[in-house]
Amino acid sequence: MKRRAMKLMKITGITLAAFAGLTLLATSSCVVRQLGGAFTRLPGEAKQQLSVGARKLVLESLEGLDTSKVRDFHVHMLALGSEVEGAYINEAMTSWGSPVRYFKYLIYRSAAGIQDVESADAQFRERLVDLGKHLPMSMKLHILAFDEHYNADGTVNAEKTEFHTPNAYVFAMAKQHPGLFEPVMSVHPYRKDALEALDRWAKEGGHYVKWLPNAMGMDPGDERLDPYYEKMREHGLVLITHAGEEQAVESEEDQALGNPLRLRRALDHGVKVIVSHCASLGTDVDLDDPEGKRVPSFELFLRLMDDPRYEGLVFGDISALTQFNRLGGPLDTILKRQDLHPRLVYGTDYPLPAINALVRTEDLVAGGYITKKERRWLNEIYEFNPILFDFVTKRRLKHPETGERFADGIFEAPAALP
Repeated sequence: MKRRAMKLMKITGITLAAFAGLTLLATSSCVVRQLGGAFTRLPGEAKQQLSVGARKLVLESLEGLDTSKVRDFHVHMLALGSEVEGAYINEAMTSWGSPVRYFKYLIYRSAAGIQDVESADAQFRERLVDLGKHLPMSMKLHILAFDEHYNADGTVNAEKTEFHTPNAYVFAMAKQHPGLFEPVMSVHPYRKDALEALDRWAKEGGHYVKWLPNAMGMDPGDERLDPYYEKMREHGLVLITHAGEEQAVESEEDQALGNPLRLRRALDHGVKVIVSHCASLGTDVDLDDPEGKRVPSFELFLRLMDDPRYEGLVFGDISALTQFNRLGGPLDTILKRQDLHPRLVYGTDYPLPAINALVRTEDLVAGGYITKKERRWLNEIYEFNPILFDFVTKRRLKHPETGERFADGIFEAPAALP
């Protein structure tokens, strides 16, 4: 883990650049496992088999927390359609016609614990439940539905839909495991029945809506969304949306839709918005600049957070901030900006923390965020439970110069959110 497998290729985020010998590598299950989910232990074995040092690290990560209020606001509920009605992934991901996307799919599948595509949905579900139930605290996982890509005329664009996880599935899972899962609906605003869908799932107990504009094809700043935002405010729904560059799914043509400043329209309607990953990757056009210069997306996120009009409305989640491609500026800034911590929430972005290639604990040591001993114990925890690993890692992180850490309140259910 975080070791020699990374020397096999250079990965930026999860978008794999073209590289020699892709076909040969992808046919090697050993390589896929090294880059994906190289797990040899079961979550339930951790309590007995972790070393004394690793167990101590876990216990220290719980200090100062109300362990009954810990939440993960960013967990993907994936389904390939082996049993879940309406679920599917883009066919281009499952064939050699698109070798890079297929290789990425193999890595995702490995990280998610899927060994047999014929029972993929059950295996992903059972793995996630097993991980969640063997955490040493009562962490509630916000499981995300994922709507299809819609054109502006309200028709589905299956070609640009990377995957689809229906609302009905995540709500059924939450009812089956009420102490473990919180359902997050995903309703594309261009759907002809968008307002009715918001009504339906709000009445079912939903409090959150998931968007990924770059991949789903919606423009958060489109004036046609005004009735949608009013409906969200009517129900007190919170928008969880990606901002900044998106590398986990195919969305190159629509990257501009991830501009954080496009979220002002939702905020101006009084809708609370959680910006995933604090928009910590990529650049966007500064919509406030007459010359339209490109600046880091993270800078635009901070502009929203610092705007007094949006205090109490805009939030950020810290998922993915410890991935190797986000270390440095964004992570350091967020650690130092303690004034922002009351408006930050915890997230893992599972199954991404289970993708071996994205987790470089040696880089955390080199950057001064953790010690060598902590790295050894964190690697050990990872082998049993990548969700616990992500949690403990973010609890142990410190700013390399000031020693500042993520505030305790980030990891608990905030009073400002449902």
